[in-house]
Amino acid sequence: MQDTPNTFDTPLAGLDKAEWLNRLADIADERGHFQPLGQKHLAAFVDAGATLLVSFESIQGIRTLSDTAQPLGWELTRALGWSSLSVISEGDTWFRDPAVYGYFDALIDDGFFDEFDNIIFYGAGPCGYAAAAFSVAAPGATVLAIQPQATLDPRVTEWDERFVEMRRTSFTDRYGYAPDMLDAASHAYVIYDPQVELDAMHAALFTRPNVQKFRLRFMGSTIQTELLEMQLLFPLLARAGSDKLNTTNFARLMRHRREYPPYLRAVLAHVDRQDRPWLATMICRNVLKRFDHAPRFSRRLKQLEREARDGGVVIPPERL
Repeated sequence: MQDTPNTFDTPLAGLDKAEWLNRLADIADERGHFQPLGQKHLAAFVDAGATLLVSFESIQGIRTLSDTAQPLGWELTRALGWSSLSVISEGDTWFRDPAVYGYFDALIDDGFFDEFDNIIFYGAGPCGYAAAAFSVAAPGATVLAIQPQATLDPRVTEWDERFVEMRRTSFTDRYGYAPDMLDAASHAYVIYDPQVELDAMHAALFTRPNVQKFRLRFMGSTIQTELLEMQLLFPLLARAGSDKLNTTNFARLMRHRREYPPYLRAVLAHVDRQDRPWLATMICRNVLKRFDHAPRFSRRLKQLEREARDGGVVIPPERL
């Protein structure tokens, strides 16, 4: 039986984890390097261009979120000709591992980052923390972090009870407090939903002169997944990598949410919680005008119209 070729375009979906790791290692070794980092981390580098995306991801996230089960940077490598350094964890570790510190120390000593004209660090959640924390290894880099934690040191963020299992992990040694590690970045972007209270509290800790915060209301706690589904994450990274990500361009990109049913349902739910039938009616009519099939909005509009006929609510008249 002929072996499956390990080319850069070969999808890795459908493989068990051991075979997936073997294929990943073979592809990275062929085009750059592959290096295990202790028991729970690894690095896969693909050399393809003068711009480098350093992405922090988890094995579980890659195999779940990507149709090809390939690291995020690889698709950008193919599309834009970027190089990709994927630093990957087994589960959510926040990359707090001396083996990871040593790897970045070695990259610095070898002048690895000096070989690139432009460097972008990216991650979401625990990986967003790592993108900010390790960006200090490449002064002048750009950072895009989605819902990052600033630290899980309980002396600073004891209010965050989502990750209590990490409280014995040190966040005070090397590459520790993520907001401080951004001081050397040329620019950093932090994306979060201000209605997710704990994410907003972490985002507040990132307030720095070189940090721009983008608020995505009604996007909830899985913003990376939502951006991938809307095909907006790669345009965001491309703009960040070309120094064209600003408030105006971000707002233009995010207008695509108007075509994304989960976002629209979240907006309607928020308006209903505020008991604003007039605005809820306008939202339902707008969505039904633009979508052929929107059963939730259709049902809600009929309910509002029925309540209006019964005199329970006041809604705007329908335009002819």
